Amino acid sequence: MNSQPQPFLTIVIPAHNEEHRLPPCLERIDAFLKTQSYSAEVIVVENGSSDRTIEVAQSYVERLPYLRLMQVETRGKGLAVKAGMLAANGQFRFICDVDLSMPIEEVNRFLPPEVTGYDVIIASREGEGAMRVGEPERRHIMGRIANLFIKLTAVRGFEDTQCGFKMFTQAAAEDLFSVQRMNGITFDVELIFIAQKRGYKIREVPITWYYDADSRMRLVGDSLTLLFEIWDIRQNWRKGLYAKRTQN
Repeated sequence: MNSQPQPFLTIVIPAHNEEHRLPPCLERIDAFLKTQSYSAEVIVVENGSSDRTIEVAQSYVERLPYLRLMQVETRGKGLAVKAGMLAANGQFRFICDVDLSMPIEEVNRFLPPEVTGYDVIIASREGEGAMRVGEPERRHIMGRIANLFIKLTAVRGFEDTQCGFKMFTQAAAEDLFSVQRMNGITFDVELIFIAQKRGYKIREVPITWYYDADSRMRLVGDSLTLLFEIWDIRQNWRKGLYAKRTQN
């Protein structure tokens, strides 16, 4: 039985071939957490890397007492995030891309007292107060087209379901991730789809987002994957595959 007090926040970082971007990410998060009054843990979920991501992460585990390393050999961001979220201990659980295209300092805008009464809080690069910095126009247009399709076919009411930064309460995380089935990039849409069906309170928070030229997103390939997997999500719902898990 874990005798440690429950951390207020868990930050989950999926990492595939991130030996170069992981160190500055962890350094920035460490510097930030040292300035906060609340307790936190960070979970790096290594995801089928072929570089030195594991060794780099382990070197930080030896330095930072709040850091844990998990390994998920099968590729898939959704799979990695699910593993980290279900292993988390925090009252609030935050998905964090390793590129920190949203400055980690903005995480407090997703937490009480800034936000209260919501189960799922989505970072949004659209809407009043949001800023995109350095993003190529073509990439932005493709993103808006994808979002329009998402709103028409799966999730309505949100302008940016695909930003890689999202917060969940403990209860929402344990419920939603227990039934998540998408292993790839569409897991974001899947989670919000299920959350809406469950009646969870969801809010978008506008952020400042900095384009990273080393982004792993493939505009055409990932957009096509999104289209096909939304069909799968709707079929999964009809088949009852997202039914609430019952405890024995």
